[in-house]
Amino acid sequence: MWCCPDCNWRAPPLFRKTRTSIGFDGHMTTQPTASHFVNGAYHGNAGGSAIPVIYPATGEEIARVHSATDAVVDAALAAARAAQPAWAAMTGTERGRILRRAADIMRERNHELSVLETFDTGKPYQETSVADATSAADALEYFGGMAATLTGEHIQLGHDWVYTRREPLGVCVGIGAWNYPTQIACWKAAPALACGNTMVFKPSETTPLCALKVAEILTEAGLPAGVFNVVQGLGDVGAKLIADDRVAKVSLTGSVPTGRKVYAAAASGIKNVTMELGGKSPLIIFDDANVENAVSGAILGNFYSSGQVCSNGTRVFVQGGIKEAFLDRLSVRLEAAVIGDPQDPKTSFGPMVSERQMEIALGYIAKGQEEGARLVCGGKRLNRNGFYLQPTVFADVADTMTIAREEIFGPVMAVLDFDDEAEVVPRANATEFGLAAGVFTRDLTRAHRIAAAFEAGTCYINTYNDAPVEAPFGGSKLSGVGRENSKAAIEHYSQLKSVYVRMGDLEAPF
Repeated sequence: MWCCPDCNWRAPPLFRKTRTSIGFDGHMTTQPTASHFVNGAYHGNAGGSAIPVIYPATGEEIARVHSATDAVVDAALAAARAAQPAWAAMTGTERGRILRRAADIMRERNHELSVLETFDTGKPYQETSVADATSAADALEYFGGMAATLTGEHIQLGHDWVYTRREPLGVCVGIGAWNYPTQIACWKAAPALACGNTMVFKPSETTPLCALKVAEILTEAGLPAGVFNVVQGLGDVGAKLIADDRVAKVSLTGSVPTGRKVYAAAASGIKNVTMELGGKSPLIIFDDANVENAVSGAILGNFYSSGQVCSNGTRVFVQGGIKEAFLDRLSVRLEAAVIGDPQDPKTSFGPMVSERQMEIALGYIAKGQEEGARLVCGGKRLNRNGFYLQPTVFADVADTMTIAREEIFGPVMAVLDFDDEAEVVPRANATEFGLAAGVFTRDLTRAHRIAAAFEAGTCYINTYNDAPVEAPFGGSKLSGVGRENSKAAIEHYSQLKSVYVRMGDLEAPF
């Protein structure tokens, strides 16, 4: 395990392997040095319960952090509250300059941050090097550039007038998921900080390492102490943060069950809430679609990050005329997946994040077979160390089958048949979720018509799972509340104050 004064970590053999496979320089400069980051510095806390960090590629414990005690939680919230007035008093240009500087540092260290992300999540370096720290840097740069534009407006009312001020909410709590730890930390922190808020961020206990480096980089870029803090812990730590009266806003990325608890807890204090939750998203492929592009979309919507993406289009509706051609080409493409050491840049498909998550996916695979779906390929755990599961495709799936109704969060695709547009759109919308949806067709009139009919917050035409920071991201129904990214996020991290100015004498009835 990694060596650190807080956790007694030691270097494992896998680091030597990493140096060989991707030219690692022998010094892990992205190695966090303590469990928490509070008030501008790493914060040790051996008194909290131990949280092992398991490397998904081997099943080995590579690090150990400690859950935040009540004292650590209080210190983080106190630091955030104390730092907030001065941070808000800075000009947007000054705040934005720090965020943009952090983005530059993050891009310069993309390789090291990608290595850490791969150790944290098990996702292939081939993926993390282009989709994680890079996306986080995009968010910091985007909202850093927007910070100076966050102004109010003047409203003329005859001789009188009203002006508005856009003001921060105060202390925000961010609660992250385990699939994109670096990205999620910045998707929440960047708009919050741009608006003049401060934040206490709790990563998932499964992937606790990356957010610590986000905090370190922000501090190096000039962020004042206490503006962005990181504390580790399980649900009990999150509950303490949410319930605290010093907190004005909670932003969660996680499951629907967790979302229900967080929403209820935040509601008791009338706190602002943003929640990006789960999905069971549809992907509709028409006969006229470019089959190769449709297969690419299905792969990106089912097997990227080993299927552990909330917006994945796991219900793939394929029109009868190209169904077999689609399945044949999909099977060939999946055979080309390189499954192996996720630190090797040649690897394109890595392990699942944990043994528990892998067992959940295996349970759904068994359920799919029991209920009569046709297993086209995959379906088994690989005979190797770590949490590797074959990319799995089911065909002849009925809408009522469990694998077509429940979120699996693993590399399991369900292919369903359909005849025409009038039939498939209601079926696509027949879910309690509404995070994402996609359509592949050469008929752009039909594509836009279907996109308008989708009951989902994030939709795709002839592509899938693109998530630029310039576009809003979020869902409807049980998939969430509010939006992340784009200028829409500013509305969730700020509030408007109206100031009425009377220019003449004021009359009263008595």
